[in-house]
Amino acid sequence: MIIVAGWLRVAAADRGRYLAAVVDVARLARAAPGCLDFTQAADPLDAERITVYERWESDEDLLRFRSSGGPDAPQPQVPELLSADVRKYRISAVEAP
Repeated sequence: MIIVAGWLRVAAADRGRYLAAVVDVARLARAAPGCLDFTQAADPLDAERITVYERWESDEDLLRFRSSGGPDAPQPQVPELLSADVRKYRISAVEAP
């Protein structure tokens, strides 16, 4: 299992516009083979922060989704990122909390 998690930072005034621009990305990801979860959401404490969380069955599923749009596919028009820290994690076991 693969987890992609972290945060993005945009100007507080641009956060709603960013999230609206990527809603279709989440919709497509959740319908993609191997996607177990996908969200980009407003942080409740920091007006500039967007939390990123994706869960995929495999690297192949993640790569297939990320390359599914093709080089000529239109990209969402999002506001400029001020900073970001997003990482990919490889999970070897899953158990109840």
